[in-house]
Amino acid sequence: MSDVHSTQGLDLPGTELDVTKMPGHWLLARLGKRVLRPGGLKLTRALLDGLAIGPDDNVVEFAPGLGVTARMILLRGPRRYTGVERDARAAQWTSGQLPSDSRITVAVGRADRTTLPAESASVVIGEAMLSMQTAEHKRSIVAEAFRLLRPGGRYGIHELAVVPGDMAADRQREIDRALSSVIHVGARPLPTREWKSLLEEVGFRVVAIDHAPMHLLRPLRLLQDEGIVGALRLGKNLVLDGPARRRVLAMRQVFERYQRNLSAIYIVAQKD
Repeated sequence: MSDVHSTQGLDLPGTELDVTKMPGHWLLARLGKRVLRPGGLKLTRALLDGLAIGPDDNVVEFAPGLGVTARMILLRGPRRYTGVERDARAAQWTSGQLPSDSRITVAVGRADRTTLPAESASVVIGEAMLSMQTAEHKRSIVAEAFRLLRPGGRYGIHELAVVPGDMAADRQREIDRALSSVIHVGARPLPTREWKSLLEEVGFRVVAIDHAPMHLLRPLRLLQDEGIVGALRLGKNLVLDGPARRRVLAMRQVFERYQRNLSAIYIVAQKD
């Protein structure tokens, strides 16, 4: 594969928004955080291992964001990679992070209604995006993944789960409201059994499930995901930007308040 595209002069998505209003994931990205998945790089690696991506695979990634997982996928040498990103600026940014190669495409489109041909992929992956959708949109996106996959294809998700599985409905609504209030995006995570049912209802067979703590903003996870330089960059930017710092601290406070009820989850499912 050839050199990476230049992103010089490109702004991250959401930079035109007021710090107090922008979605939490773009706020963290603006501050320098590059890994925005609830289970961190460790759970993403486990998901990719479970998907067993190899040289014969055509991979479609829904909402590739900053391209971190895309680069990890490309290291596994698939035949083709296609990212589907709703935000045009995010698609341009992600494309700029990836090698310039005819086998690599990042297109603007909707995960619930791509224009890709049926049964054109052997692997579909999506991370940290279903948790922010309504029940109807969750099902539409999962159904689109099923449509895109050829028989034997694998679908992998990395999302936010609520625990325990029998949590009272009012407690779950409380958590949804608290998360939504600080990340400024609707948050609707599910218990593990409901994530599993969502996949099975459209025809998938679940073959692997695992969990990790949701420690997105804890110091050890920051070091693991961002490295020393990245963590220091994030810390410096937080010190220099008071409004952003207050929002990040509010996010962390909610994550910690409900830490016993939040978990990262990955699931690998197969289309038989």
